[in-house]
Amino acid sequence: MTDPVRARRAQWQRGAKLAQRVGYVLYLIATVVFFVGLVKGFGAGYVTIIEFCLIAGSVVLAPAMLVVYMVKAAENDDRDHGR
Repeated sequence: MTDPVRARRAQWQRGAKLAQRVGYVLYLIATVVFFVGLVKGFGAGYVTIIEFCLIAGSVVLAPAMLVVYMVKAAENDDRDHGR
């Protein structure tokens, strides 16, 4: 029988892992656009893309990291207390 709490934790962890991937991809895009802009000269479009990717990446990545750590801590606590 599947524990509903652990199933819910796994669901949260899958969502957080996806959000982490999205956040890191946004950071990667910002980095690539930065170096392209460095070579070609920074226009308003480059700066807008970099700003958007950095802000959106931070908004997505920070909570995702917290959720991953919270799920790991809950699993460790369950294991340590024999649940």
